[in-house]
Amino acid sequence: MYTLIIGNKNYSSWSMRPWIALRAAGVAFTEQKVGLFTEAFSTRLAAVSPAGLVPVLLDGDFAVWDSLAICEYAAEHHPQAALWPKDAKARARARSLAAQIHSGFGALRQAMPMNVEADLPGIDFPEAALADVARVQAIWRETRAQFGQGGPFLFGGFSIADAFFAPVVSRFKTYNIAAEGPVRDYMDAVLALPAMQEWTQDALAEATFVEADEPYRKQR
Repeated sequence: MYTLIIGNKNYSSWSMRPWIALRAAGVAFTEQKVGLFTEAFSTRLAAVSPAGLVPVLLDGDFAVWDSLAICEYAAEHHPQAALWPKDAKARARARSLAAQIHSGFGALRQAMPMNVEADLPGIDFPEAALADVARVQAIWRETRAQFGQGGPFLFGGFSIADAFFAPVVSRFKTYNIAAEGPVRDYMDAVLALPAMQEWTQDALAEATFVEADEPYRKQR
């Protein structure tokens, strides 16, 4: 049985990605949550990962850190879960998109930190963040048009690429980002995913306020 070490579900977009991927694919794991910016966080992560960050997947006494590495590890060890598309070109594109959102779109992440519980419409975002929003929405439209036959996700069936965009879908909901047509349909599909609904309910149940992750509020 795997153990997945994660941060607060309300805030930790990096933790959400492998959690959603594993849960949606039916890969069994136990969850161990450590509070962000706490002494326990530093102590626990230092014991298992030189990166000192969440998420970390423990397979017995073997640790895998970084959300993309964890998802790749799961895909290799559970091929029946079909975490990547079967078609070679679709699989290459899915990996490209996961890597792109993993390392890019910094303006969006900085201006719109994930906050599952919050409802924060009407914020005046910088142009760089809005440009990132437009790029993400174009990716969703183009990918669905080219590869999305046979299901509601980017490549039809659920894949790691969808898990990596799930925190962005959550952000767009929190900040009431305008979405219509294929973009809205895709967001609705991700939000309706049972794994996404489970994560959301857990996030809503958290009572911890992390001010460092709340640039627009001083309390919950």
